[in-house]
Amino acid sequence: MPQVSAEERLFLDLSLDFLGEYRLPTDTVFQDTPVRGLSALTYDRQGDRFYVLSDDRSEFAPARFYTLKLNLSNESGEVAIAGVEIEKVTTLLGENGEPFAQGTIDPEGLALSPRQTVFISSEGVASDGIPPFIDEFDLATGAWQQHLPIPERYLPKTVEDQPQGVQNNLGFEALTLNPGGFSTTWLEPFRLFAATEAELEQDRRPVNSDETEASERPNYSRFLHYLIGNELPVLIAEYLYPNDSPPLLTVNGLTELLVLDQGGHFLSMEHSFGVAGAGARIFELATGGATDTSGIPRLGGDLSSIEPIRKRLLLDLADLGIPLDNLEGMVLGPQLPDGSQSLLLVSDDNFNSDQFTQFLLFRLNGLQRGA
Repeated sequence: MPQVSAEERLFLDLSLDFLGEYRLPTDTVFQDTPVRGLSALTYDRQGDRFYVLSDDRSEFAPARFYTLKLNLSNESGEVAIAGVEIEKVTTLLGENGEPFAQGTIDPEGLALSPRQTVFISSEGVASDGIPPFIDEFDLATGAWQQHLPIPERYLPKTVEDQPQGVQNNLGFEALTLNPGGFSTTWLEPFRLFAATEAELEQDRRPVNSDETEASERPNYSRFLHYLIGNELPVLIAEYLYPNDSPPLLTVNGLTELLVLDQGGHFLSMEHSFGVAGAGARIFELATGGATDTSGIPRLGGDLSSIEPIRKRLLLDLADLGIPLDNLEGMVLGPQLPDGSQSLLLVSDDNFNSDQFTQFLLFRLNGLQRGA
């Protein structure tokens, strides 16, 4: 009888097959808005449509998301992206019913809910006066619905001469919720998960005598678990997500999460940028057994009593051998012609003429549909 390691029992037996790339033309414009800065995407299985968020801070056009149709080809059994059709742009409206003013939102995360709404996270840039938040908006109209409660420890400010809260441009980036095809009549509570791109200001640890490089220090993103139903949303748990230590002269951070099942399994994507250019890696996560850190506003020096989320590498995208841009969005897409599950990534070109918007298509093997 073959022996199964503890790690094999902890994780799902997953693998990824790369199927192809599609680049959106840089000059793509839809209804007078530049289709650029695509930082997150989510998928409606029933309608076979993607919703893709632009991280425009209402600088080039009002803050918004797009409805996309992904066209796949299947010539000689080879699946590829044949094209991307833009069908609609939806402007996000604030509590006052008006589009967000320039510099008041930094949209980075997007998740489709079962009640025909989307949750959107604003990353938070204290230096520019942009607050971190996770809010709910109507899918059809973009109208604001509600705030999710954000604990004080995430809000940028100075406490007892010490900075606290999300770091500039390293706040709420990843956002996901329970998978599956949604019904407008399904009113059961659901769970939403969010995470910071990097550690909170108060969690940053000084280099000690045994650590010669800052890259050797643990860097834990905060991972939030919300329960959302007919009552007020509740933050029910929080965990530590261990970011990989980047090579010298490289920055690295958690940019996306994706729920796989009801058993605490996720995919995560970390992106990096440095002297070697852009990179990204996809990990499988297991949250079972992780310590709830919601009662710890500031991490101390000794973390030995805290069990972080477990993760293992699924794919280093550098192994694809293709140029990569700033990959930020990831979602389970439609069923492929052979019945397998697709996975789609999208990059954020930062409205930079030297960058590009790429969609990467994969087959995700080993995921049981309906799990």
